[in-house]
Amino acid sequence: MNKAFNDLVEGLIRGGYLKTPAIIRAFREIDRNDFVLPEFAREAYGNYPLPIGFGQTVSQPLTVAFMLELLAPRAGEKILDIGSGSGWQTALLAHLVGEKGHVTAVERIPELKTMTEANVGKYGFIKSGIVRVILGDGSKGYAADAPYDKIIAAAAGDDIPPAWKNELRAGGKIVAPARESMVVLQKAEKGDFKRREYHGFSFVPLVED
Repeated sequence: MNKAFNDLVEGLIRGGYLKTPAIIRAFREIDRNDFVLPEFAREAYGNYPLPIGFGQTVSQPLTVAFMLELLAPRAGEKILDIGSGSGWQTALLAHLVGEKGHVTAVERIPELKTMTEANVGKYGFIKSGIVRVILGDGSKGYAADAPYDKIIAAAAGDDIPPAWKNELRAGGKIVAPARESMVVLQKAEKGDFKRREYHGFSFVPLVED
């Protein structure tokens, strides 16, 4: 780990955004530089979003850390990742769920689907079957692999799509932006949801087909 990479992770720890040992390990092992465009390589460890083309970005590290801490992925879980982009968050999730877990990543832009597969593939997560990348409209979820233990999204709609709620198992959790808030939905055994919101975030829009 080079100094800039280490400084980014240590800064997120000092700021209280990275807390969980497993998530800290994932941040140390999955190098953000592997998920940015070559022209932004010198900025890979900056704590801000970077363009990846097609009007999309690789998210700010602080935001990704905050979302993963809220989601609390665990080994062996099955997770739906909406809007994989360049694949950084997908790879972090794959590291967290491990060999017995699975991440289904949905990306609607063909070129970014290819980018996700190439970048996540650098860590062996595609070949091992831990990650599968689907080309499709993420607002509709992906019923073929449902139900999911956790669902996370990197793009903001007006609210949480009904499909995601339906594809989440009882006891599961959704972490996703809606407008300018981060929303956490916890699904109870009876199928109702407990909702929390954290305000002051900005995301690219969730585009539906």
